Amino acid sequence: MLGLLGVVYAAYLYNSKRLSKTTAIALGVGMLLVFVLPGFHPGEGGRWYDRRFWPIVGNTLTFVGLAVSGVTISAMLLAAVLNRETRAMGVLRTAFFLSQVLSVTVVTLIWSIMFSPRQGLIANVTELFGGSPIVWLTDQNFAMIAIVITTVWWALGIAMILFLAGLQDISRDLYEAGALDRATGLKAFWYITLPNLKRTITLVIVLQIILHFQVFGQSHLITNGGPTDTTQVLVRYIYQTGFRDSDLGRASAMAVFLFVIMGAFSVLQFVLGREES
Repeated sequence: MLGLLGVVYAAYLYNSKRLSKTTAIALGVGMLLVFVLPGFHPGEGGRWYDRRFWPIVGNTLTFVGLAVSGVTISAMLLAAVLNRETRAMGVLRTAFFLSQVLSVTVVTLIWSIMFSPRQGLIANVTELFGGSPIVWLTDQNFAMIAIVITTVWWALGIAMILFLAGLQDISRDLYEAGALDRATGLKAFWYITLPNLKRTITLVIVLQIILHFQVFGQSHLITNGGPTDTTQVLVRYIYQTGFRDSDLGRASAMAVFLFVIMGAFSVLQFVLGREES
């Protein structure tokens, strides 16, 4: 905890121009090492050792990594395709955004049916092509993937709107100048669109990280944390520890740990935003 606070303080000093970038990084790493080396580490025998907590943190990090990258890439490509002022594009934007207004209960119900090996759409399509249906929600190899797919579909709308706003802020003159140098299609996207979307990409990634670290409903309603804790996530574990097991002190400590992680990403977004400015 103190090591993480040291990292945040180093970022603050760098942001206020009191330290150079190299010095701030060295200070942050040094603060982490000071508190990790004496035994404050998650491995067996360390003072932070917990048989369930750290694997669950790993599950949460896996989920966040897959969900954030899936939402960011899908939303950016979708926004690029829909960035046209036509009636059809307006209808499609609305259609893709509609999933965002659904509650987590409705979303999980829809996708629980979709992933059903007996009556789900995915199973029917698989059988149509001669394959065997996958038991998504009770297979350790596919349960987390099922939750990620559900989350990407649900969270796509807001990210798409942010990317659309960023795309519409790019001057058309840049594309016209690029066309003179034969930078069209994928070349224009790579050399013109992506560089001008850097701030939007940073914003979307940080917002998605903070949002998905708080995942609860998908894991709780679709797989109930199973099979064998492979989809158990941090917020659900905090909830069970505090309200089911009545261990409020331990739950509070885990909640503070989660708060520090999200706070660190917020500081990171602020620092990156200042650098780009």
